[in-house]
Amino acid sequence: MHVFTVWAPDAAGVEVAVGASGAPAEGGRLVTMDASGGGWWSATVEDAGHGTDYAFRLDGGPARPDPRSAWQPEGPDGPSRVFDAARFAWSDGAWAGVDGRGAVFYELHVGTFTPEGTLEAAVGRLDHLVDLGVQVVELLPVAAFPGRWGWGYDGVDLWAVHHPYGGPEALQRFVDACHARGLGVCLDVVYNHLGPAGNYLPEFGPYFTDEHETPWGTAVNLDAPGAREVRAFVVEGALRWLRDFHVDALRLDAVHALVDDSPVHVLAELSLRAADLSDEVGRPLTLVAESDLNDPRMVEPAVEGGYGMQAQWADDVHHAVHALVTGERQGYYVDFGSLESVRAVMTGAFWHAGTYSPFREQVWGRPVDPTRHRGGSFVAYTSNHDQVGNRATGDRPSATLPGGVLAGSAALVLLGPFSPMLFMGEEWGARTPWQFFTDFPDPELAEAVRTGRRSEFSSHGWDAEDVPDPQDPATRDASVLDWDEPTSGRGAALLAWHRRLLELRAAEGDLRDDVLGRSPSLDVVGDEDAGWLVLVRGAFRVAVNLSDRAREVPLERGAGVEGESGAELVASYAEDGEVALEGEVVRLPAHAVAVARLR
Repeated sequence: MHVFTVWAPDAAGVEVAVGASGAPAEGGRLVTMDASGGGWWSATVEDAGHGTDYAFRLDGGPARPDPRSAWQPEGPDGPSRVFDAARFAWSDGAWAGVDGRGAVFYELHVGTFTPEGTLEAAVGRLDHLVDLGVQVVELLPVAAFPGRWGWGYDGVDLWAVHHPYGGPEALQRFVDACHARGLGVCLDVVYNHLGPAGNYLPEFGPYFTDEHETPWGTAVNLDAPGAREVRAFVVEGALRWLRDFHVDALRLDAVHALVDDSPVHVLAELSLRAADLSDEVGRPLTLVAESDLNDPRMVEPAVEGGYGMQAQWADDVHHAVHALVTGERQGYYVDFGSLESVRAVMTGAFWHAGTYSPFREQVWGRPVDPTRHRGGSFVAYTSNHDQVGNRATGDRPSATLPGGVLAGSAALVLLGPFSPMLFMGEEWGARTPWQFFTDFPDPELAEAVRTGRRSEFSSHGWDAEDVPDPQDPATRDASVLDWDEPTSGRGAALLAWHRRLLELRAAEGDLRDDVLGRSPSLDVVGDEDAGWLVLVRGAFRVAVNLSDRAREVPLERGAGVEGESGAELVASYAEDGEVALEGEVVRLPAHAVAVARLR
């Protein structure tokens, strides 16, 4: 027996087609649904249950998948399939969970992490992440979308797991396998927009509103008439991943596009509900926001007027480090690149903190208060899917930068005061690009995406023929990690370096300290002209030489470290030449990095 329910407030009549099939969904035995109040409809079908295909017909119209479908085996245009999440036999009863604040994240895309592109295949690489020192695996969105592959940010069935990845039970198996290895799981979820194909939500109710605009058009309806059930669709959908799939954290995409003028913002509502669920399940649950507002209110408690997120992505950290080590100044990098910007972000997360941004042409952001905000509440990285994939050719920094510069960038972030994150393959300096790819079945949409992508970058000086065709299967294939790279040469050396950095982070309290503010225990000093800088972390010094010449770098003791003079070298990376330590001065070859502990 199964009870089918659907919210369709404007429909005069609703039927459920039990046993519908094909894409588009059609056929099936029609069962009339009863109005149950508040725009909801329901029907009990005795011979339905886990594995039964179905679709809804509104006022005799075409069959449509369930907006809250968990399983779309024939894609977003096909019928939904009943999924009983309680059938899975979990083995993680002893799992105590993981607090994302201060944890080491690893961002991966299921479709390109392995050649197979499935959750099952990804399980086979989890031991690599354990050996690396990762604590939380962050999956790019898995919500169902049209076609075989894509980034996942065009999802349209937000409660379902993309079938080519393995479907909903495959996600349960993946999470269970992670927990068995001591790894937490963070799931990237997108509630600010839906993809351009396979989105049937507007036929069911007022899921969108013209009262607000977003970069993707009309906004999700969070505060206009009908918003109560739309908000429930978002909040309940998010909580379901945490409850039914045992996910430990959610990364909420572009929350600045969740436009909500309600007395209680939907993020605050979600945070309060997640706190209750955390108490219920007896493990920490972490909400991580992606926001470009540079507003620490994002990580302030909802009961104090904040949004209640435990953490937020810190793009300014990425921009400051990337601009410094690459010399790039195009686009938003025009605001960054100085040693002072690196010092500001490493001690306070934001460069724009109530200051003028030439790129935005306005004052932007608010400062972090070190007495209220800890570094663990900010996720920092030198690469992520956006910063790589949104480049014209999807080239990684590792495609052009010397290995020693990559090693230095990694040391700044992995030994910094934030919650560090690696983008898949970064740990061995992957040379494979990560390009923008799609597989839209609709030829008109496919052509629009193809021409739009090339037109966008052509206007910025790129030759159109150099921009990969998103619809070409070769574009996806080129983005798949090459697991032979870390077995020898530079790949093996960089992998060993990342393991050493995370080993040090795990062992040394000074390198996990997340107290912010410029102090004797956290600072950045250097010589911008000479191309070197030193990150101060308690008794540790991370010395990085970005120049193409050898440099003698002083490891300034400062007022925060007492004891006899001298230092010991605990880790170093150089591809040409030797790192040498004399007293409290380290000699670094060109493009090299050293981690030293003062005595």
